[in-house]
Amino acid sequence: MSILHEVHHAANNASSRAAPTAWQRELASAYRDAAALVRALDLPPSLVGSADPGESLFPLVVTRSFAARMRRGDPEDPLLRQVLPVAMEGRETDGYVTDPVGDLAAEQSPGLLHKYAGRVLVIAASACAIHCRYCFRRHFPYDAAPRGSDALRAACAYVRGDPSVREVILSGGDPLLQSDGALTRWSAALAAIPHVRRLRVHTRLPIVLPSRVDAGLIEWLDRTREVGLAPWIVVHANHPAELVGDCAHALTRLVDSGVPVLNQAVLLRGVNDDAAVLAELSERLIDLRVQPYYLHQLDPVAGAAHFHVSEERGRAIVADLRARLPGYAVPRYVREDAGAAHKTEIA
Repeated sequence: MSILHEVHHAANNASSRAAPTAWQRELASAYRDAAALVRALDLPPSLVGSADPGESLFPLVVTRSFAARMRRGDPEDPLLRQVLPVAMEGRETDGYVTDPVGDLAAEQSPGLLHKYAGRVLVIAASACAIHCRYCFRRHFPYDAAPRGSDALRAACAYVRGDPSVREVILSGGDPLLQSDGALTRWSAALAAIPHVRRLRVHTRLPIVLPSRVDAGLIEWLDRTREVGLAPWIVVHANHPAELVGDCAHALTRLVDSGVPVLNQAVLLRGVNDDAAVLAELSERLIDLRVQPYYLHQLDPVAGAAHFHVSEERGRAIVADLRARLPGYAVPRYVREDAGAAHKTEIA
């Protein structure tokens, strides 16, 4: 099944059993066509032509909530740049590969990655609510990963066999595209393994589909604590313009529920490669009580070379952030090297 079909499936997977929730209805209405997005933003139609072959390689998907935060009439809007396909995605660039962080080499069982001591990462979903053009898993073979109960059984079998695993990370795709019932099955099964103490969720949905942070999700987080797992949420916002309106409300609701919320960003040319922009991002995060966590050097994934910012430039930006912000508001500037035992600190 293609990743685009997975998005449609995620949006509609409850329709045959129960009425879809508000967030599922919103996901179903996401933009999946560059021409429609360009028209909605009053942008020149010529931008659509530049979307190929990027769109054919990695289809456009963007929620209406995220699109509503873009500046109308501005083809250089930093949120638009993150999602609009461009022709240069089809160019081959030396050093830019389909598996830039060594996911496949770290796969210990289908859909389960064990890179670092004490924790494993599970590909718990193969779809996202938004297709970020710089996504390091844009070429990941999701078709080969198990789904649903098969994924749960495979992950639990591996984790039970390794008492050193104290934390399980649900990733994807976006794990919060699963239903609350499916998430409950994950937390219950992992809580039954004595040496697992924490459940971390890596998700972009509170940023791009804030309606996903509903009463059902908050109840799931409460139940996760009740069964003995400490939940942590790691969100992904790159620009301060993302953290407004319904997104700010969703983050506040998560923090008010008692779950620690961290943010990781990616340093992106033409989006946030500016100390003033990143300082404003950190200020908005800490005002919302979200901890700035990582600023990632771009993973060299095929199709994303046009977002590259040099590490020299990144170090200068981080030095500027240290001069502008309190220490707790400065994210760690890191690079992920395939096969390394931990992230590499750049500055």
